Amino acid sequence: MKHSVKDVSLALAGAKKMAWAKARMPVINALESRFVKAKPLKGIRVGACLHLEAKTAVLCAIMQELGAEVSVTGSNPLTTQDDVAAALTKLVSHVFAWRGETAEEYSRNLGLVLDSKPTVLVDDGADLTVMAMERGMAKDIIGVTEETTTGVRRFKNLERHKALKFPVIAVNDAYSKHLFDNRFGSGQSVVDGLMRSTNMILAGRRCVVAGFGWVGRGVAERLRGMGARVVVCEVDAFRALEAHFEGYDVMPMEEAARVADVVVSCTGGEDIVGKRHFGLLKDGVILANAGHFDVEVNVKGLKEVAVRQEEVRPNVTQFTLKGGKRLYLLAEGRLVNIAAADGHPIEIMDMSFSLQLLSVLHLVKSRGRLQRKVLAVPADVDVEVARLKLKSEGVSIDTLSRGQEEYLSR
Repeated sequence: MKHSVKDVSLALAGAKKMAWAKARMPVINALESRFVKAKPLKGIRVGACLHLEAKTAVLCAIMQELGAEVSVTGSNPLTTQDDVAAALTKLVSHVFAWRGETAEEYSRNLGLVLDSKPTVLVDDGADLTVMAMERGMAKDIIGVTEETTTGVRRFKNLERHKALKFPVIAVNDAYSKHLFDNRFGSGQSVVDGLMRSTNMILAGRRCVVAGFGWVGRGVAERLRGMGARVVVCEVDAFRALEAHFEGYDVMPMEEAARVADVVVSCTGGEDIVGKRHFGLLKDGVILANAGHFDVEVNVKGLKEVAVRQEEVRPNVTQFTLKGGKRLYLLAEGRLVNIAAADGHPIEIMDMSFSLQLLSVLHLVKSRGRLQRKVLAVPADVDVEVARLKLKSEGVSIDTLSRGQEEYLSR
């Protein structure tokens, strides 16, 4: 076994985090019990690039328990928890990750995962898969599962240009993941990141949410629930209308920037808050990103217009502009909910990682029979995760009678 982590002596603390998480993940535990004897991943080498914290570690450990040889790295230089990475070295084949990686170290760790010659990739953002394709490894890859919106978009672009060489299951696009992970998970965890970073009250503050997709909806809901006055910025007419009918103020970013106390970008795009906005923002505005890459707030542009910058709290950087205005960037512009907090709640990631596990098993079982396209999570898998979660919560639902089914099929 080969590993490269910050400090292996942190393993006990990481193991405690994993134990706490696993005890609250009934769905993936049920799947582990179902498959553990059969070892359906025996002979499979899994390369994983995910936000490396306790829930992720549980998924990786279970894949190894089901027979796989798992090599894992972090999908973001600031989201690896070093104690969890240390604990995981005792449970999977290879771990290459630590918090605070440079761009070069991040890239090198991706390469080390690929050196294990994985046959299935579990990706978050598509960086690992893109590197595998650049290395000419496509012919040996059975398929990929992708966790996030940004990664799915990249894979769809590859498919559109006829450059996709293997099937990719868009786990992010599963209905259950949109509904629970992107909405309830992001909603709670982004607010958690804001509050941990700043220790400020949100009630009464004007909070601007850029993007009203599933993530933006969840963030806006939870901010309003905390008493914030929420403004939504959108480019899509339907989503803007939906936000308007939900009771949010809707306006362009150029207008919203003038009244904002907090800005959270949830788009998956770039330069959402850029140089054209910095001069409009009030003194003391908090800037945060809930998208995958650190480009939604134009960090490079912010550094260029600032005359001074300093870290004033953990995960809070103060940028002082000419004239004395101060803007505060959280988590260096990276994912605030996991770089500055613990990411989505355990119960949410239990469902999302159950989708990942079942999708990996589907790729292996269907080896050689799937199209080289971006594929949906099989509908029965999506429903099964929801039903297992309901069962774990002690919730029963109705079933249509044969007559009702026949009536609806007429």
